[in-house]
Amino acid sequence: MVITLQLDSETPLYEQLRNQIVIGIATGGLKEQEKLPTVRQLAEDLGINTMTVNKAYALLKQEGYIVIDRRHGAKVSPKTQMDAVHNEQLEAQLQLIIAQATIKGVDQSVFQSMISNIFSKMTYRHQPS
Repeated sequence: MVITLQLDSETPLYEQLRNQIVIGIATGGLKEQEKLPTVRQLAEDLGINTMTVNKAYALLKQEGYIVIDRRHGAKVSPKTQMDAVHNEQLEAQLQLIIAQATIKGVDQSVFQSMISNIFSKMTYRHQPS
């Protein structure tokens, strides 16, 4: 998976990195249990500070996208189910995105078409238990 960061973006680098890893997992660029580069290696590859990568990895771990083991490093987490807390967070994020789209004049059918297009690119699917 290729990670590119926008150094001149208003979005912090750690957040850009976190977002690209989440998208990589969802689109299949990163597989379940796949080992991620070490903090030091990824920082060197991207030309950024190790603390930036460390912050992104810590956030990903807190959100349940990766697991970190001192001996084996960071790996993509096994599939997990959506819980009430994550459901509420997702709903709040969607509400803001929909509000922004509405203010900018995006029609509901156009918005839903965008969602369908993006969702179709996601290969990470849960199997019924």
